[in-house]
Amino acid sequence: MAKKKFKEVIQQSEEAVLVDFYADWCGPCQTMNPVLEEVIQELAGKIKLYKLNVENNPQASLQFGVRSIPHYILFKRGKILWRKGGIMTKRELLQAMKGFTG
Repeated sequence: MAKKKFKEVIQQSEEAVLVDFYADWCGPCQTMNPVLEEVIQELAGKIKLYKLNVENNPQASLQFGVRSIPHYILFKRGKILWRKGGIMTKRELLQAMKGFTG
């Protein structure tokens, strides 16, 4: 996804957007990267992935109460549909996302 402004992406996207709050030094975040990519691929474009580096975007983390990473929030037109922190299996994440893809 092109480097659009975070607010624009979560408010204007027609598709649901899964925001990955991460940092480069975060081991669990790196563990989750391939899981996220596989899940997004399997959902075939129904959900977009937006990676948000918390180091560069502290205000977004504060705004959404993200205190630990990795943390995932699913938005659609600015509304929070789902959120969860920590490591998940591909199956857990896929099941959660399928509930929002119709």
